[in-house]
Amino acid sequence: MRRAFTDKPGMRLDKYLQVSKLVKRRTVANTLCNLGRVKVNTHPAKASKQVHIGDLVEIDFGSHRLVARITAIPATTKGSSTPLYEVVERVQGDFPW
Repeated sequence: MRRAFTDKPGMRLDKYLQVSKLVKRRTVANTLCNLGRVKVNTHPAKASKQVHIGDLVEIDFGSHRLVARITAIPATTKGSSTPLYEVVERVQGDFPW
């Protein structure tokens, strides 16, 4: 289902991952999305997916997995003093892949 116009702020997933500092570079975020290692609300997500406040983002880094809930979408891409996400789950260890 596509989202119609909404007044909830949104941002591209790859840009959000970079701005929130979950991933160091946007190209790395793009690569993780292309490899299928990023999910939004339990669905595999492309880098161009629009994310919104309240979405759950799951990232498989290989050695660990991080699940975070988006708490804010910044208006600008410059540094923000407010936290942009809260960690819901962080799992370290051996994975079957």
